[in-house]
Amino acid sequence: MHLRTTTRLAFALTTFLPLIPASGEPTTNWPQFRGPAASGVSENAKPPITWDVEKGENILWKTETPGLGLSSPIVWGDRVFLTTAVRTKGEQPLRVGLYGDIAPVKDDSQFQWQVLCYDLKTGKQLWAKTAFEGTPQIKRHTKASHANCTPATDGSRVIAFFGSEGMYCYDMAGTLLWKRDLGTLDSGYYEVPDAQWGFASSPVIHGDKVIVQCDVQKGSFVAALNIEDGTDVWMTPRKEVPTWSTPAVYKDQVILNGYRHIGAYDLKTGEEIWKMHGGGDIPVPTPIVAHDLIYITNGHGFENPVYAFKPTAKGKLKLKRDENSSEHIAFRLPGKGTYMQTPIIVGERLYLCKDNGVMSCCDAKTGKQIFQARLGKGLTGFTASPVCAGDKLYFTSEDGDVYVVQDGPEFKLLGKNSIGEPSMATPAIIGNTLIVRGQKHLFAI
Repeated sequence: MHLRTTTRLAFALTTFLPLIPASGEPTTNWPQFRGPAASGVSENAKPPITWDVEKGENILWKTETPGLGLSSPIVWGDRVFLTTAVRTKGEQPLRVGLYGDIAPVKDDSQFQWQVLCYDLKTGKQLWAKTAFEGTPQIKRHTKASHANCTPATDGSRVIAFFGSEGMYCYDMAGTLLWKRDLGTLDSGYYEVPDAQWGFASSPVIHGDKVIVQCDVQKGSFVAALNIEDGTDVWMTPRKEVPTWSTPAVYKDQVILNGYRHIGAYDLKTGEEIWKMHGGGDIPVPTPIVAHDLIYITNGHGFENPVYAFKPTAKGKLKLKRDENSSEHIAFRLPGKGTYMQTPIIVGERLYLCKDNGVMSCCDAKTGKQIFQARLGKGLTGFTASPVCAGDKLYFTSEDGDVYVVQDGPEFKLLGKNSIGEPSMATPAIIGNTLIVRGQKHLFAI
């Protein structure tokens, strides 16, 4: 894989700010996919549980967004950041719902890949930068866009990743600091290579490193890049088929979901620590951490497992069919795995939601099921991952309905609210405000 780096400006490394808010405080920054440490949780935040977009009730602002992007919003201070892909002529269709078509969208149009910045208080666009312009190298799925990767920020820089169209680093004012070409990143169904679905793994900033997971048809790898100039700190090849999961960092480990290679790598060197063959062959959910356990789930396989790994794991891990735990695995839950959504842990409860809205609540330490319920009538898809504000969970359907569920040992639906358009992006929570991205608008609720 040919790698090219362009450096435009040296940038002094500022003191790295902790991304986990103090216990009991509402989250003030939402720096990456699913917020601090990808937990999806903001303690003590109290966004509304009901709203009305048409009447403006509990709507702080609504802003139109250009193009089609399914990346999630991130927030730092008073700024909201998005990415999008703008077709130079005509609209881009988005087909939501429960279906199994694997054919990509045939579209040879010209596009502009853009990074957008909005004012958190008013929704006013502060700046828009075109990172790349041209024809997409890889086709997208009918339920995807050419801008699926959620950006990341450390308060000084914003990292935007557009797959085959490159990675770009801006300062908070929109000045390009560096860009990096990571080659052609062809993500699609590994059994049908022509089914190109678009790249979706988001970058993660940890200290002075940008962590990227690039599982593709040929030449998969995981890498740590220098946040100052985008050059390699390390790059480790992976014998893996395409995946769409965002990496996680816990202590000194970079943790990746996968099919042939779920695993952990040394944060400093990139050396493999442990690995395991997965159970779902199209891994999408991001690994999450709680109770000193690493939770990984994947779907679209015969097993659809949920794993809880111990961070002390070493070497090659394996469970027999009649085993659901081992020295290095606290538990396995066959059949409970989620396909698109990253699960969420609130206190000692683990919540999982499948594409059809079937939600399970389990004990996070043992895996024992507490209850199961359905969101909606099973006629709509759920792709966006849940988030939690205080003791209330927000599940967003592809139709744009947001279900508010009470955290607790019994299922209690508190509200169902629509944003009036399809939504596939995971919301952000800042203070008492919920930032929701729809197909054509960004909402502050």
